[in-house]
Amino acid sequence: MSGTEEILRLTVAALMARSGERQGDLAAGLGLSQAQVSRKQSGSAHWSLEDVDLLAVHYGLAVLDLLAGPAHAVDVLHGAARSLRPGAPTASPVPPTSPVPPTSPVPPTSPVPPTSPVHPTSAPAETVGREPTGPCVLCGQPALDELDGFPQHLSAEECAEAVAAAGPTTEVPAAAPEPTPSAAAPPEPTPMAAQPEPSPSAEPPPPPAAGAETAPPTAAAPTPAAPASAVPPRRAAPAYASETLIEQIVDRVHDVLAEHEGDADAAQAALIKTAIPDVMALLKASRVGGRYEHSEFPPTQDILRKKSQKGADEIWEGRPKWRNAALFSAAKKGERIEVTALDMNAAYLSALKAWLPIGQLREDTSGVHDPKKAGVHLITPADWGHADLPNPLGNRMEPGELWVTESTLRLLVDCARQGLVDPPVIHRSLVSGATEGLLEKLRRALAETRRTALAEGDELTVAYVKAMYSKFVSTIGESSANREIRRPDWMHIIRSKAFANLWMKAHKAHRAGLRVVEISGTDELHVTGDWRAVFQEGRDLNEVKEKDTYILGGKR
Repeated sequence: MSGTEEILRLTVAALMARSGERQGDLAAGLGLSQAQVSRKQSGSAHWSLEDVDLLAVHYGLAVLDLLAGPAHAVDVLHGAARSLRPGAPTASPVPPTSPVPPTSPVPPTSPVPPTSPVHPTSAPAETVGREPTGPCVLCGQPALDELDGFPQHLSAEECAEAVAAAGPTTEVPAAAPEPTPSAAAPPEPTPMAAQPEPSPSAEPPPPPAAGAETAPPTAAAPTPAAPASAVPPRRAAPAYASETLIEQIVDRVHDVLAEHEGDADAAQAALIKTAIPDVMALLKASRVGGRYEHSEFPPTQDILRKKSQKGADEIWEGRPKWRNAALFSAAKKGERIEVTALDMNAAYLSALKAWLPIGQLREDTSGVHDPKKAGVHLITPADWGHADLPNPLGNRMEPGELWVTESTLRLLVDCARQGLVDPPVIHRSLVSGATEGLLEKLRRALAETRRTALAEGDELTVAYVKAMYSKFVSTIGESSANREIRRPDWMHIIRSKAFANLWMKAHKAHRAGLRVVEISGTDELHVTGDWRAVFQEGRDLNEVKEKDTYILGGKR
């Protein structure tokens, strides 16, 4: 019997193969690194419940479908998948049905499985890599058994033995990643691969011949080409955002433009005026099918309340405002320094990918940062001792305790991990269970629409998208302009995430040998040196654009 997590790993591997994804594609869709996905799939790390939610959203499946096994998940992902497996009913009783439910044809063949796992998988696989049913969807080594129509070893021990047997040999190319998607992706090659195994008995040949002639007669000649032609159309490497959400944005622009008879200026004014209700409708649409519901009006903690109508609350967002004192001093002494001011694109849109609390904030006095929770934290930060780099805490002059957001705390913890500063001391936390993917579908839809609009020169849509994400961030706190949500904690976390992203750009420039001259606001970074060797130029989210060039010490 396979455990739930092992079945999930099989399912993830099958879905990746079926949709043509690699681990890097899946990692990008889940907001993880490729190494994290690799560890989760190999069993050295666990898939969490939050990961399961994100996997379900990524593939557009219900969680129960995702946990029902690889064959079921693939069939739900592509409704026509079962029609592509005409030989499954006849071929499946031979290898897999002996350990699964007993049927009438099975008893005569029940001795076969004990002989097949006598681990010819390790030795013969070195010379005949395709003789078994196919590569195991967990370890990639040849497997003699199937589960739900997918080749695999029946236990973790068998996987380990197969890998160990293949490791010191030249068998590694046989389990190379390139053939794996085409061979393991469609369920139909599985019965074809299983045909050589039952050849000692006289029963199997006639049924496979009948099934094979109806579906893949041409596949017998070029074996690699048959699975590729049978695979349903691949998702566009991978699907970056929900087409439904993108269409909702595009249709709105077209409708308003038509209402104003093609007058772009009038349409833009109308779209910006309705940006708040429009983005809230988009948020609700993006959360359909989510595995949890976020709180829209949780009780507001005192530290998150404004002290007056035009005053501020107690949260420090870490907004940067820093100049390199040594460079400015050198400029005053006559040194001429050529500086480039860089602009970060759509800073708040990028910052929507932040760890946000799902429910009501509750007090935690353990003094330990739980990475699965998010909120605001009362800390005492360590002293910053780098004169050539801005303080990740921003330009705070007052020493002592202060309330910071989840984004700022994670940045400080990361700086400590890199040896740049001592970790902060956490006194109190107000936190809730959290996820980094809560606004991910919304962010992707806005980002993809913006990217397409830029490529097409559609500045109307670009302006509309900008109004939606900027007004979303500025009104989700205690603003009367948005009566559909009140999450001042989200507002502070997203803003400070934008500041943290800017600091990380400055740190990247510094590590690459550029000198950081100035950093300010949410999107302005001034550097000296060949910045194009460090950053990609353009208007996309992962690119920067040149805002200005000037000589430090001269007139700007």
